[in-house]
Amino acid sequence: MTGPAVTRVLVADDQTVVREGIVMLLGLLPGIEVVGSAADGEEAVALVARHRPDVVLMDLRMPRCDGVEATRRIRAGHPGTEVVVLTTYADDDSLFPALRAGARGYLTKDAGAEEIARAVADVRSGAAGLSPQVQLRLLERLAGDAPAGAAELPPGLTAREAEVLGLIAQGLSNTEIARRLYVSPATVKTHINNLFAKTGARDRAQAVAYAFRHGITGSAQ
Repeated sequence: MTGPAVTRVLVADDQTVVREGIVMLLGLLPGIEVVGSAADGEEAVALVARHRPDVVLMDLRMPRCDGVEATRRIRAGHPGTEVVVLTTYADDDSLFPALRAGARGYLTKDAGAEEIARAVADVRSGAAGLSPQVQLRLLERLAGDAPAGAAELPPGLTAREAEVLGLIAQGLSNTEIARRLYVSPATVKTHINNLFAKTGARDRAQAVAYAFRHGITGSAQ
């Protein structure tokens, strides 16, 4: 018999105290194995190539190669490795370039063990691992960037898909969307797969970004 799956994690942060603290914290969490730690983006990219971790916890501001560029290179060369960004402040302007570079999760550095474990599990399952503070900042930023009067459906998106997208933007889970629309979770999943393909979104975080850019917020119910 095989035991539960273990998630292999790499930590990248240029601050030794922070990096070692996160490594120690991860070592206490069941189902997580720390395979290495890096002091900058260049080292992170090299260690990913060597160890092929499942998830990288990536600081944004590091010397030689920052977290955004390291994320871009890791996602391009090792698409099986997910990246969760670590940031000191939820309003860090590097968050949005990191999202575009392929990061699927964001944590502030004061996140606790439970929050880190949840973010790691979320990105491993294909979801977005967003801390509450970062999610709020993301939505505020995207709402501010949304063009006025952009409520028309983007080309190719059906009304039902847009409705599902709006509910994703509200933070609803697949089960909650199914209840709201009186359909099965399997039907919701089909709609989500379709709208991901049409919008080019890789995950829920990018779908939320797309929704706010196009004024599809699901607020009118």
